[in-house]
Amino acid sequence: MNPTKALVIVPTYNEKENIAHMIHAIMGLEEPFDLLVVDDGSPDGTAQIVKDLQATYPQRLFLIERSGKLGLGTAYVTGFKWGLQQNYEYFLEIDADFSHNPLDLVRLLRTCRDENFDVAIGSRYVTGVNVVNWPMSRVLLSYYASAYVRLITGMPFRDATAGFVCYRDMVLKTILQEPIKFIGYAFQIEMKFKAWKYGFKIKEIPIIFTDRTAGASKMSRGIIREAVWGVISMKIRSWFKKWK
Repeated sequence: MNPTKALVIVPTYNEKENIAHMIHAIMGLEEPFDLLVVDDGSPDGTAQIVKDLQATYPQRLFLIERSGKLGLGTAYVTGFKWGLQQNYEYFLEIDADFSHNPLDLVRLLRTCRDENFDVAIGSRYVTGVNVVNWPMSRVLLSYYASAYVRLITGMPFRDATAGFVCYRDMVLKTILQEPIKFIGYAFQIEMKFKAWKYGFKIKEIPIIFTDRTAGASKMSRGIIREAVWGVISMKIRSWFKKWK
């Protein structure tokens, strides 16, 4: 395992256009990250591309194959649990489609490791709206979704739905003592909410989000509904829980 004890987790479904480029980009960073791809049975051969590259990056590139689309949240939880078993200390989430700049993984890690934060959020909105190539309708949906989450939950974060995050191991060990309710993008909200309620130190750092240029978006109406109604139910459940 690398000396930084940092694991980047990339969930994939039909990302053959992006995954090799993403792997090379992460492996070439100045911090020696390890990388775990969690593939949900991509019919386009994404997993095979990862397997072919494992010989190039021995003991740094790992793959978990799952049988079918089981959801973003469960992919990350699978990756977290695997990484905790391997004694990694830092866990980083990133999309496979280059909407997040891999170079910013270094900033996220250093925010936790060097500035002693427990969670670092790569935020699109902490310094305005830093989104490239999205239609205005998508920008407004995302921006006001985060405002809605802040209103319902009381969380102070500008980008509560962000999927570009670094967690310390202690955060995951605490949160994963109980099941994660959501499987879509609401998973990202639930993770931040629980980390905040447990009192962990959280910092948002500004990033520029660029919409994918290859492959297809996984957003759906069902995912949006889960987030809208799930936030309310999550807040109500929190009233009946003791946060230690």
